[in-house]
Amino acid sequence: MTTKTENKTEVCEACAHWNAKSESEGECRRQPPQEISFTVADDVKFETRFPKTASDDWCGEFTKK
Repeated sequence: MTTKTENKTEVCEACAHWNAKSESEGECRRQPPQEISFTVADDVKFETRFPKTASDDWCGEFTKK
Protein backbone atom coordinates (compact mmCIF):
# COMPACT_ATOMS: atom_id res chain seq x y z
CA MET A 1 0.00 0.00 0.00
CA THR A 2 1.36 3.41 -0.94
CA THR A 3 0.42 6.40 1.19
CA LYS A 4 0.66 9.84 -0.34
CA THR A 5 1.89 12.81 1.66
CA GLU A 6 -0.01 16.07 1.48
CA ASN A 7 3.29 17.91 0.88
CA LYS A 8 4.45 16.55 -2.48
CA THR A 9 7.95 18.00 -1.94
CA GLU A 10 8.69 15.67 1.00
CA VAL A 11 8.91 12.46 -1.02
CA CYS A 12 11.83 10.05 -1.44
CA GLU A 13 13.12 11.53 -4.70
CA ALA A 14 13.63 14.89 -2.94
CA CYS A 15 15.32 13.39 0.15
CA ALA A 16 19.05 13.60 0.84
CA HIS A 17 19.07 9.93 1.91
CA TRP A 18 17.59 8.56 -1.32
CA ASN A 19 19.78 6.90 -3.98
CA ALA A 20 17.91 6.72 -7.30
CA LYS A 21 18.27 3.48 -9.25
CA SER A 22 15.78 4.49 -11.97
CA GLU A 23 13.35 7.34 -12.55
CA SER A 24 10.73 5.76 -10.30
CA GLU A 25 12.68 3.52 -7.85
CA GLY A 26 15.63 3.85 -5.53
CA GLU A 27 17.15 2.92 -2.18
CA CYS A 28 16.74 4.62 1.18
CA ARG A 29 20.20 5.19 2.69
CA ARG A 30 18.98 6.75 5.97
CA GLN A 31 19.94 3.63 7.97
CA PRO A 32 22.56 0.89 7.39
CA PRO A 33 21.62 -1.87 4.96
CA GLN A 34 19.41 -4.62 6.33
CA GLU A 35 20.57 -8.24 6.44
CA ILE A 36 18.44 -10.70 4.52
CA SER A 37 18.76 -14.47 4.33
CA PHE A 38 17.57 -16.91 1.71
CA THR A 39 18.08 -20.56 0.81
CA VAL A 40 19.83 -21.68 -2.37
CA ALA A 41 20.31 -25.42 -2.96
CA ASP A 42 19.99 -26.22 0.76
CA ASP A 43 22.54 -23.55 1.72
CA VAL A 44 21.54 -20.43 3.62
CA LYS A 45 22.92 -17.28 2.01
CA PHE A 46 23.14 -13.82 3.56
CA GLU A 47 23.23 -10.41 1.90
CA THR A 48 22.72 -6.85 3.01
CA ARG A 49 20.45 -4.49 1.11
CA PHE A 50 19.04 -1.03 1.51
CA PRO A 51 15.24 -0.73 1.53
CA LYS A 52 13.81 -0.15 -1.96
CA THR A 53 11.30 2.66 -2.29
CA ALA A 54 9.30 4.36 -5.00
CA SER A 55 10.24 7.94 -5.85
CA ASP A 56 6.88 9.19 -4.55
CA ASP A 57 6.98 7.25 -1.25
CA TRP A 58 7.54 9.19 1.97
CA CYS A 59 8.34 8.69 5.65
CA GLY A 60 8.95 10.69 8.81
CA GLU A 61 12.74 10.84 8.28
CA PHE A 62 12.70 13.23 5.29
CA THR A 63 15.76 15.48 4.95
CA LYS A 64 15.81 18.05 2.15
CA LYS A 65 18.64 17.65 -0.39
